[in-house]
Amino acid sequence: MLLSRKWLNEFVPVEAKDRAFAEDMTLSGSKVEVTEVEGEEISNVVVGRVVEIRRHENSDHMWICQVDVGEGTPLQIVTGAQNVSQGDLVPVAKDNSTLPGGIHIKKGTLRGVESNGMLCSYKELGMTDNDWPYSVVDGIFLLESDPDLKAKGLKPGDDIRIAIGLDDHVVEFEITPNRPDCLSVIGLAREAAVTYGKALTLHDPVVNGGGPGNLSDLLDVEIPATDLCPRYTARMVRNVKIGPSPKWMRDRLRASGVRPINNIVDITNYVMLEYGQPMHAFDYRYVKGGKIIVRRAEEGETLTTLDGNVRNLNSSMLVIADEHRAVGLAGIMGGENSEIVEDTVDVVFESANFNGTSIRRTALALGMRTEASAKFEKGLDILNTLPAVNRACELVERLGAGEVLDGV
Repeated sequence: MLLSRKWLNEFVPVEAKDRAFAEDMTLSGSKVEVTEVEGEEISNVVVGRVVEIRRHENSDHMWICQVDVGEGTPLQIVTGAQNVSQGDLVPVAKDNSTLPGGIHIKKGTLRGVESNGMLCSYKELGMTDNDWPYSVVDGIFLLESDPDLKAKGLKPGDDIRIAIGLDDHVVEFEITPNRPDCLSVIGLAREAAVTYGKALTLHDPVVNGGGPGNLSDLLDVEIPATDLCPRYTARMVRNVKIGPSPKWMRDRLRASGVRPINNIVDITNYVMLEYGQPMHAFDYRYVKGGKIIVRRAEEGETLTTLDGNVRNLNSSMLVIADEHRAVGLAGIMGGENSEIVEDTVDVVFESANFNGTSIRRTALALGMRTEASAKFEKGLDILNTLPAVNRACELVERLGAGEVLDGV
């Protein structure tokens, strides 16, 4: 499991350097495999402001920029990007800088004009479209296009890693099968608190609720397979607003090895990492009859999962279904027929406890071991489902992503 030390510090402040932290945690029973620093390949890259831009006299597609990097005299940099304007804040790889992949940037001459570095895209900084959903995919990374970076008040000369939050320290733990309680940020925070003799600060989720409608009129849950699902907890959110997650959430997901997708899906992944409780979100309009049935699959039943593959099921496998068909493979992956999309309006949050042996056998039989199945197969705390779903609903309200209905 990957642990963001920035996230850890929310629960217990630990000042130890990475090597000491790894040794201390390993000696206290939580074995560390490796530690790494985000963006450590990046050096001599700073925030710059384009103070002047003009056409390159020897090119019909290149521009000559004068860029303030906080050193008094602007740097002259030539770029072929077409999305840069005067006043933009951009990442600047100065002369003798390094980028991910061992790329070394030095000053040179382009079409007879001196260029003292390079303006960077977020991909050249080792990041993806999911990390920066507000930015232009093909072009220079315009820092103030992201609302969180704009609010941060960046200035020329700032270290780009610190400016964009690409400076977390990430620790990879080997979690043994007998310690499923450590498959979460909170679980590892407990271990760190004991290791260093520090107080652990936990947070009880607070949900205001009051969304339109009565949950009991909109949703019903039936569990014929009680031996494979001892507890199923669900809450509902109406009038959701699908969009990108805030930067702090995207940063924590990225550091934990999870790709940001949208606010609702990201919330379920965030809670899974924080609480160790896998969650799933269904588009309510595709839950026919407003009823969720946790049952064994029928022999020969098929389900197209979120990865686009058609799964052939049998009666030993547990599915989440509505009154007509399966909409998810319990504890492993949701179905394509109920996924969250841009026009989703109402969402059902699932937080359940499934039989670990059943989940492991199904995942092996279908060749689709997932982050969720890896957690379930170790045996999770049955009482964790309610705090987790409440945390998800609290985050929905915090992000302004929808209206949470009262009731569970």
